[in-house]
Amino acid sequence: MCLGMFMAILDIQVVATSLPTIQSALGISPDAMSWIQTAYLIAEVIAIPLTGLLTRVLTLRWLFVAAIMLFTVASVGCAFSAGFGMLIAFRVVQGFAGGTLIPAVFSAVFLLFPVRLHSVATTVGGVVAVLAPTVGPVVGGWITQTYSWHWLFLINIVPGLVAPAVTPFLLPRGAIRLADLVNLDGVSLVSMAAGLASLEIGLKNAPRFGWSSPYCAGLFLGGAACIALFVHRTLRAAYPVVEVSSLKERSFAVGCALSFCLGVGLFGSVYLMPVFLAFVRSHNAFEIGFIMLVTGVAQLVTAPFAAALESRVGARWLTGIGFSLFALGLGMSAFQTRLADFDEMFWPQVVRGVAIMFCLLPPTRLALGTLSEAQVPDASGLFNLMRNLGGAIGIALVDTILYGRTIVHADDLRDRLLAGDVTAAQAIGLSPELFASRLPGPPDARTVAFVRPMVEKASLALSTNEAWAFLACVALLGLLLVPFARQRKA
Repeated sequence: MCLGMFMAILDIQVVATSLPTIQSALGISPDAMSWIQTAYLIAEVIAIPLTGLLTRVLTLRWLFVAAIMLFTVASVGCAFSAGFGMLIAFRVVQGFAGGTLIPAVFSAVFLLFPVRLHSVATTVGGVVAVLAPTVGPVVGGWITQTYSWHWLFLINIVPGLVAPAVTPFLLPRGAIRLADLVNLDGVSLVSMAAGLASLEIGLKNAPRFGWSSPYCAGLFLGGAACIALFVHRTLRAAYPVVEVSSLKERSFAVGCALSFCLGVGLFGSVYLMPVFLAFVRSHNAFEIGFIMLVTGVAQLVTAPFAAALESRVGARWLTGIGFSLFALGLGMSAFQTRLADFDEMFWPQVVRGVAIMFCLLPPTRLALGTLSEAQVPDASGLFNLMRNLGGAIGIALVDTILYGRTIVHADDLRDRLLAGDVTAAQAIGLSPELFASRLPGPPDARTVAFVRPMVEKASLALSTNEAWAFLACVALLGLLLVPFARQRKA
């Protein structure tokens, strides 16, 4: 099951690094290119909360088999797509199938294992969940450079055949209840899907068009109305599409909030590092992936210690330590210069890698460990949905900082350069001697062309630091929420 989840999460990252290659191969316009990822993410975020319903109808056993087979077929379809429309259609199928795999794994932790093994099983699932985004860039860059973009999808075939062939013999049998679909509230289902899709599209476009622009505001208001309708009908339905009553449990509600904060920091940092390394340091996808492997290695080394400590130390204490370290690791990156590279990024990544395991494993047990078996499938979907929504909102806010603040910093540096400020010249990497020997008066076109890229990189580096500081503040918010969670009884 973890193999299937790893495929689904990895697929997002390997494709992200190779979007320009796919765009060129299929003749996709630059404006439409981002929909290759957005289509997947929208389908995924709709599927995640439906995992509980699908588990009740198909059983955990056959839901996993159906999802992984559908994901594999869609991967083959993506690889052999002849155009943009076909690729988007298969990406939607991929995203929906992949979205059910993630919460299904975390449901299995609490449904298949005795309490004494929850920490070990959660650790295995957690390592896979956070390792895939870390190794994704280097895997995607290597595949694209070594083979072709088609293999970004074809690598899913072998694990996509092995997993559904083996898991039916390992997962417990249960009665399939297709008749439950007769009682499905279609209005709730449509309103939930429309609300989540509107929110995702609005978040994607808000940094570019403005959060209060008519287009984005309309999407946000429409999405809020759909979600409100969904909640209203769900709370009164005899057979709800998603069981949300688990949110009445304080530990689960706090766990979902912690999952949201982790999503902001985790997805935000995985997004922000490649932006800096690509546009400021001019690294390619493979080099970026190699630098980011530090976080993955730190996670792997920390995982067994996190599992061992969780059985000896209270989950709230470990969660508090995790979010404290996470805030520290994010904050350490907020003081990087434009020359920061592997060495300067090493220790912040180590701290974040250690912290992430404590921000994921103990909160998962805080959230799901107190619930009954009947509640776990729906609750797991909501818990994982909050992490994904946190990631979407976090990336949108990071982009807003980068779009808005880079221009401000560039204007400030330009004004200081024109005023003869030597420190501004040093900040952008311009030799003070060269700067001092410039001709008096306004710069000519050749000078502007020479200096502009230096100003742009320095400005982006400054706005990147502000984005890191924002992510650190969100991690501190998570730390403040920890005391409100109830400790799981032994």
